[in-house]
Amino acid sequence: MKQMLVHKIDLLQLKGKGDFLCPCCGVTISPDDETEEVYSVLEGKVGNDNLEVLLIRCNSCSNKILLTGFSFLP
Repeated sequence: MKQMLVHKIDLLQLKGKGDFLCPCCGVTISPDDETEEVYSVLEGKVGNDNLEVLLIRCNSCSNKILLTGFSFLP
């Protein structure tokens, strides 16, 4: 069985508008991309009516990325 590694990215550590590079293949992942051509949303976790974490998949390399830090964003 193939074990999948999930990379964790804290949005509070990002500079700029929230764009970041996929840790595996280097493709740019942007929160402004609503087409799901570059990445796909797999799962979200909501607590107290706020998004807490979001699991996405890079469509270029199939790497899974866990985004955190939503609860501290304005």
